[in-house]
Formats: sequence, C-alpha cells, structure tokens
Amino acid sequence: MSNFQKESLRARLSWLRGKFVWFHHGDEKMSDCEAAAIAKSFGYKIAVHPPTDKFSVGNWQGDHMYEALPYLERNREIVNQSAVIIAAPRFMAEEVRSGTWMTIRYARKLDRPITILAREEK
Repeated sequence: MSNFQKESLRARLSWLRGKFVWFHHGDEKMSDCEAAAIAKSFGYKIAVHPPTDKFSVGNWQGDHMYEALPYLERNREIVNQSAVIIAAPRFMAEEVRSGTWMTIRYARKLDRPITILAREEK
C-alpha cells in the first residue's frame, strides 16, 4: 500500500471501530499484512484467509485462521464473511486480471458497502 492508502485505512478503521470487531484479510505478505497490523493497532481481531499458493503469503498468525483456498475462492470467502469491504488496488482504473478488482466486483454483486482507497491524494 502507498503511504496515502495506509493513512486512509487508518482513518476508515478508526471511524468503523466499535461497529465491527473482526478484520478479515488474505495474508498477502505486503498489503494484507500491513493492513492487519494497522487494524490490530485499533484493537480489531484478525481473521486470516490464506491462499493455497504460498508464493506471496505473509504467514500472519491471526485470532482466527481459515482453511487455505485458491485465490479466487479465498477472495470470495473474505467478501462472504465481511459486512464492509476496504480495498487498496494498485490502480484506480478497474482491471480485468486483478484479484483486488475481482473482489471489488464480487462485493458489488453482493451489494456490500465498499471503500476503495486511492493510492495518492488528488
């Protein structure tokens, strides 16, 4: 995540604190683990949805560990278990072959509230 996305995430999680207890993430070694550390600093419990492909896994030890699933299934399961979605895509323009954007599209299909964190301030 960019520094601006991290600051935006802090603001959003601060605002949501007290409304939600759990923070779900996909255990990607950079963005997901950075986001989990921020959520943990606000007192959220961390639910980890690891992928079966261990290429970029962060091995975060959460308060609840889900079974490892292939990326697409894992991303859908995160949305299924979440009331609100916060996404930090690499680009703000929607990408077809992006796990983050696939997750956003699935969350839209389920009518979940979504916050998309821009990479930089405009």
